[in-house]
Amino acid sequence: MRSWPAPEVPSLPDLGLAGASGPLRLHDTGAGEARPTDPGPTARIYVCGITPYDATHLGHANTYLAFDLVNRVWRDQGRRVHYVQNATDVDDPLLERAERDGVDWRELADREIELFREDMAALRILPPDQYVGAVEAIPLVVKMIEELRARDAVYEVDGDLYFPVAADASFGEVSRLGRDEMRPLFAERGGDPDRPGKRDPLDALLWLAQRPGEPGWDSPFGKGRPGWHIECAAISVEHLGMAFDVEGGGSDLAFPHHEMGASHAQVATGERPHARAYVHAGMVGLDGEKMSKSRGNLVFVSKLRRAGADPMAIRLALLAHHYRADWEWTAGQLDAATARLERWRAAVAAPAGPSADGVLETVRARLDDDLDAPGALAAIDAWADAALAGNGDDAKAPAQVRAVADALLGVEL
Repeated sequence: MRSWPAPEVPSLPDLGLAGASGPLRLHDTGAGEARPTDPGPTARIYVCGITPYDATHLGHANTYLAFDLVNRVWRDQGRRVHYVQNATDVDDPLLERAERDGVDWRELADREIELFREDMAALRILPPDQYVGAVEAIPLVVKMIEELRARDAVYEVDGDLYFPVAADASFGEVSRLGRDEMRPLFAERGGDPDRPGKRDPLDALLWLAQRPGEPGWDSPFGKGRPGWHIECAAISVEHLGMAFDVEGGGSDLAFPHHEMGASHAQVATGERPHARAYVHAGMVGLDGEKMSKSRGNLVFVSKLRRAGADPMAIRLALLAHHYRADWEWTAGQLDAATARLERWRAAVAAPAGPSADGVLETVRARLDDDLDAPGALAAIDAWADAALAGNGDDAKAPAQVRAVADALLGVEL
């Protein structure tokens, strides 16, 4: 599947692979703490993509912006980044929305994925090397299910195939949740804990046999379509292998999605870990509730852009919050971000300003510390205030700050 165009990223003074301010530290949900990442010359990252309807809302944008920062920091350290993302272009919610709206599910998926591409390009999110749809990944899913069957980790319920979580002794290590916490979340987030015939309420669907009026694909297990979790497990293992550096997504994916995907991959391959770190972005709210499709309380990037919002102001509004924080969107935040963008642009348009060496050092250090974007913004704010006050006579500084904002924060000035 086609990705989106990559923005140009300015080069900054070379750090080398180690990084002058130390390795990038990220909060690993499985460890319960921030830990240094330690990629090789090529850093490997998988970020779970959208189910293509109601795209792209600010909750989506907040997540993909967080992992865009990871990508930019690693690149700044001199690493190549191998980035993979999926799109769940066939799933129950998509089919339900298509039926509600009276459109073909493929038409809905194609339209929403194209809108997502446009929004990501406008926000200057670096694109994945492989952008893979669930439909095109069905051969990979079939292969992984066959590997699980060979390890006696598949059973059937009325034609559907399930994964027994008991097959993975490490089940639970990704989300760090107990079974009493898992079961209600499983029901809330697409699982079927109460289905008769399952060995364990938490066992996850691998293959759904075709229902009347629904799409299906041929497989050795009969015509049907993939479960949600096996999709990402199969795509990530195919393109990144095991023990890749980071699997990312919103905090609502820690369980069941990332937990189940890790178990599928680990049992299928006989290797562990699936990912070396599981990193999760916080939830964005509106009117006192988490911004979600089911609630319908969504603010869309495309609508903000059509209303005249500068995509860089939208990006700055998101960067003003730490990526792991849960926070609530208000229109005033976009106003504040627009004012900040105008101030930064005025400052870098000046003929001279204070030295930018400290800005680069501070922005790098703040991002290395679990992506402290608000701290990085504050460093550029301080420089811009000084420049606009007429302090400093370094003629190279404005261009240097412009490059820092672009390369590390993705903000084009």
